[in-house]
Amino acid sequence: MEVFVQQLINGITLGSIYGLIAIGYTMVFGIIGMVNFAHGDVFMVSAFIALIAYLVLTTWLGVSSVVLALFVVLIVAMLLTSLVSWAIERLAYRPLRGSFRLAPLISAIGMSIFLMNFVQVAQGPRNKSIPPLIRGEFLLIDSATYKVSLSHKQLIIWAVTALLLAAFWYVVSRTSLGRAQRACEQDRKMAALLGVNVDRTISATFVIGAALAAVAGTMYLTHYGVVSFADGFVPGVKAFTAAVLGGIGSLPGAVLGGLLIGLIETFWSAYFSTDYKDVAAFSILAITLIFLPQGILGRPDVEKV
Repeated sequence: MEVFVQQLINGITLGSIYGLIAIGYTMVFGIIGMVNFAHGDVFMVSAFIALIAYLVLTTWLGVSSVVLALFVVLIVAMLLTSLVSWAIERLAYRPLRGSFRLAPLISAIGMSIFLMNFVQVAQGPRNKSIPPLIRGEFLLIDSATYKVSLSHKQLIIWAVTALLLAAFWYVVSRTSLGRAQRACEQDRKMAALLGVNVDRTISATFVIGAALAAVAGTMYLTHYGVVSFADGFVPGVKAFTAAVLGGIGSLPGAVLGGLLIGLIETFWSAYFSTDYKDVAAFSILAITLIFLPQGILGRPDVEKV
């Protein structure tokens, strides 16, 4: 029972990170129908930005407060990562928006490779690590054979994920930007005829998705304390899987899918073998899509006639 509770805590933490990345996938796909395969590498870039910002604050500027440093790092990572994503959308995606469907996909894969190799050249191929940012934990179960703990950084990741999900659900459902996004999702041409600035709406969507990826990157660095140039591919694929599993186009579905993928990974690693945790996650996805092709919370496609 103790092992189950501990893995449940670990799975929710990992799934929260996946869910934050998955929201970016589902928002972009919902509006322009394109899978932004560079989004995982945007997450990786954000983790490096957070790492560099933290080292600058603590080493060069002498900031000793961990709370202040983490807050500044989070803001800097969100701003710079959003700028990177805005540039990617303007340079790599917007010119190809009206071309055949494979062109944006090829461009996204090319941008993913570019970002990964750029970070490898700029920061080196070795893992970059930092000392633990947040210490402390709550001891939930203290038995003779196994101890179950909930760390402060895990609580922060849970709280940040819940707050951001609520905030962006409000943005999408209650604000003018959200109405513009939903209009573009239904019909971009008609939305443009009705006065919606489609280009600005799509750019804002990329910026919002990148800001969430930056939060995920900062939380990832805070939790694991290490990042590599190759850390964008696997979390990106897992987050895309989470978006599809939860129902791509649904914000709660993206977070739900992320939590499910995180729980499947951790429980499989604990009770079976870590070598096949990815196989287990993708197998659950395949089984789910057989019976629910639109995902758990996704809406079925309606053919327009």
